[in-house]
Amino acid sequence: MYIQDTINDLKQRYSDETEYLQAVEEVFLSARPLIEAHPEYEKADLLKRMAEPERMIRFKVVWTDDQGRVQTNVGYRCQFNGAIGPYKGGLRFQKNVSQSIIKFLGFEQTYKNALTGLPIGGGKGGSDFDPAGKSESEIMRFCQSFMDGLYRYIGPDTDVPAGDMGVGQREIGYLFGQYRRLKGNFENGVLTGKGLSYGGSLERPEATGYGAVYYLEEVLKHLGDTIQGKRIGVSGYGNVAWGIMKKASKLGGKVTYFSGPDGYIHDEDGVEGEEKLGFIKQMRKNDPMHCRSYAEKFGCEFVEGKKFWGVDDLDILMPAAVQNDVDLESAKKIAASNAKYYIEVANMPTTNDALNYLRSQKDLIVAPSKAVNAGGVGVSAMEMAQNSMRLHWSEEEVDEHLKKMMKDIFDCSVAAANEYGLGFDLVAGANIAGFRRVADAMMEQGVF
Repeated sequence: MYIQDTINDLKQRYSDETEYLQAVEEVFLSARPLIEAHPEYEKADLLKRMAEPERMIRFKVVWTDDQGRVQTNVGYRCQFNGAIGPYKGGLRFQKNVSQSIIKFLGFEQTYKNALTGLPIGGGKGGSDFDPAGKSESEIMRFCQSFMDGLYRYIGPDTDVPAGDMGVGQREIGYLFGQYRRLKGNFENGVLTGKGLSYGGSLERPEATGYGAVYYLEEVLKHLGDTIQGKRIGVSGYGNVAWGIMKKASKLGGKVTYFSGPDGYIHDEDGVEGEEKLGFIKQMRKNDPMHCRSYAEKFGCEFVEGKKFWGVDDLDILMPAAVQNDVDLESAKKIAASNAKYYIEVANMPTTNDALNYLRSQKDLIVAPSKAVNAGGVGVSAMEMAQNSMRLHWSEEEVDEHLKKMMKDIFDCSVAAANEYGLGFDLVAGANIAGFRRVADAMMEQGVF
């Protein structure tokens, strides 16, 4: 009753915050066996305390465009839970960013970060500013104004933002430059995803995609399978999808489908080789809204305005674009296809009803995003460690740490599911493992 009463109360209070409510429901219901084994959680009102962000910051961002017109956007930073360590999570610049979206992402980030085993809490931020179509000067001026509103609330031991959608190394550079100007010192541990010239880590842009493939390898190995020859479909073609393409190709699999806002690509030969990977990287930079040019360049199939969920010539599906990309109708198509593995990569890319439907399919293995995509924040935390120690690890060292971390996340998820008699349930296992680490820290620190 305690779990459902808490969820019902949150639904009444935040009835219009769909993504946030879906995320809360998934975590709390998955962690039911653990919660019911600890009646002291209810006495401490732990679930409601977990569901509310510790701090939600909102500020205006005023900047001037190239025509001299003053523009006003809204900036957000959700410092959701700091029980394990300083708040950690990306900044997202997209026109659909709202307080509700940032809150949902901060909640998800809390449990993802807990799974890494590293001392980092959960946070998220961003703005409804859209970098697409803006000049370099406009982006710089916006980032500088955004940092004017944010810098008071962040720091290496307080809150360490990183990049996310619309915020890459360029934007991080402008943000850090303004932070340094305002603070008058070089706190390079205050942001991650930085350039290599001023404290960034090797392999950070590819880390989420690489980590997703390493997690996939652990799933396959556990089931006596390998990635060799596997055909993979990835939604999106940003940093994360690009990292999946590159690492999968190196390990013997191949991405034969990927998509953009305008439709999807079917490349029977797979996205392999420097020419194709380089073209995608440039395509993403020049035109993040259209992938058709890839088909025109390499003579493969482009299907306009469609998604490839449900095609019959894929072994593995890896949704890596946006939240709620796969609804119940798409899930039914996936279940009817020949795919054997559904590996979430983006933050909550599957609606709750679709995820529950996919989990009910006995011949389909489902893995949750909060475990699969933790490689990005893991390497961000490694960047923080390198900054703190004034070290610079080699690519091989970073990759070794990343691979081990993804194995540990898989292992702890499997162990948590087994502990409560749930079998090979990676979704429940990840939620239980992440929830337990946050809950233990909060209970030990008292009620506040």
